[in-house]
Amino acid sequence: MYVVFGATGNTGHVVAETLLARGQKVRVVARDPAKVEALRAKGAEVVKGDVLDPASLAPALAGATGAYFLVPPDAATDDLVGRGRRIVDGYVAALRKSPVAHAAVLSSVAAQHEKGTGPIVITHYAEAEFAKVTGTAFTFVRAAYFMENILANAHPMKADGVLPVFGGGEGFPFPMVATRDIGEVAAEALLANTKENAWIELSGPKEYSMADVAAIAGKLLGREVKTAVLPIDAMVPTLTQFGLSANVAGLYREMTEGLGKGLVAFEGKGRAVRGKVGLEQVLAALKG
Repeated sequence: MYVVFGATGNTGHVVAETLLARGQKVRVVARDPAKVEALRAKGAEVVKGDVLDPASLAPALAGATGAYFLVPPDAATDDLVGRGRRIVDGYVAALRKSPVAHAAVLSSVAAQHEKGTGPIVITHYAEAEFAKVTGTAFTFVRAAYFMENILANAHPMKADGVLPVFGGGEGFPFPMVATRDIGEVAAEALLANTKENAWIELSGPKEYSMADVAAIAGKLLGREVKTAVLPIDAMVPTLTQFGLSANVAGLYREMTEGLGKGLVAFEGKGRAVRGKVGLEQVLAALKG
């Protein structure tokens, strides 16, 4: 039995679907079970639980042999890092009450750094705390930048032919990956049933720059799309206008600056894996 947290999100849903397709027993944990009815229809057991409610986590893990863990995002919180640490602490406490043999954890590129990487520091904390748990082998999937994040700029690209880029560096290629690849790789890692802690550095088929993004979006939309470089100081005010808290927006700015400084990069730890989904496939959603 495999327990999947975050099954209403992009990666967790894929993990659950992949495991079910491979004939595995799957238990999905959801704050609102109605949102995972499609997975129940495919054979998943559904239990109600909340990653922010530690008391619900150990019962969800009871009797399982493996689990998929992640820290779901929250754009409105005023303490993203503190929230992330509380979620990780809840998972760790639950594992000590209801241990599993193996777990896959959604981590991130640059998780090796304790500071200077914005929200990525949550995954640094997660790797350190999970590693203290005895009796469970962990596979940390250090994923590159999510290709789907680019779709947040769908409106300016479709309406104005503009892809905003804060702080410049629009011509610099960097690793990206589709959430489908993340979910499938995490599921395969669970099925491998590793006996020791392992790391996977996961990126897409190739690196892309934001200039590449604009060119691909332009072809898909049938119009010219250009990058528009905005000053980094405009990032927090712009993001807060779109509903992000000042705390979250500030962390995204730090991550963006970390990318420019070379901090947001793979360490070269563990196994490097390339996904199969290209950026063109993800950006096809712009045509919808």
